[in-house]
Amino acid sequence: MKGRGETMKMVKIISILGFSVALSFLFESRASAQLAPVVKPPMITHAFAAEKGTYHNGYIWKIYIEADAGDGTMSRIASVVDQPSAGRYPTDWINLNPKYQKHLKGYIQWNVHSASGNLVEGTMITLRVSIFDKANRESNVAVFYFTFESGVKDQYKLPAPFDQEDMPRLGYIKIDLLPLGGGYR
Repeated sequence: MKGRGETMKMVKIISILGFSVALSFLFESRASAQLAPVVKPPMITHAFAAEKGTYHNGYIWKIYIEADAGDGTMSRIASVVDQPSAGRYPTDWINLNPKYQKHLKGYIQWNVHSASGNLVEGTMITLRVSIFDKANRESNVAVFYFTFESGVKDQYKLPAPFDQEDMPRLGYIKIDLLPLGGGYR
C-alpha cells in the first residue's frame, strides 16, 4: 500500500500545481485586460452658433466647432436636424480635409433653404453635430437650438476661441427644410 499513498500524494501535488497554473492565467488575463489602453474618440471641445436668424430662404447659419482627434484621425462631421413639424432629417456628412483630421477649429456653413420657399415665422429646429474618426468612433454631440424670426440681425460677438480673424469654413450642411406638416419619419 505504500505505492498507493505515494500515488495519492502525486495526484494532490499535480492537482495543486494545475490549480495554481490556472489561477495565474486567470489573474494575468484580468491584469492585462485592466492595462489595455483605452482608445479615446474625437472630442468637441468648444461649440457656438447663433440661436435666432431671419426666416428668408438662403439665410447663412454658421456653426462654430473646435475638436481634437483623440487617439484616432477625424474623418467626417455628422449633422442631424430635428424639426418639430417635419421630424428628423437624414444625417448630412461633411468629409474633413486632411489638414483638419488631428485638430480643427472653424465653422460649418448652412445656407438654410426650404423646399416650399420662405420658412414660417417661429420655425424651430434642433441641430446635433458630432465628429467621427476613421475607426467610426463618434465624438460627444454638440446640440444647437435655432428659431427663425423676422427682423433678426446677426449682431452677436463670437466667443473665444472663435473670436479670431480668418476662421476657416470646414464644409457645408446640405439639408433643405420641409414645409410645415411634411417630413421624414
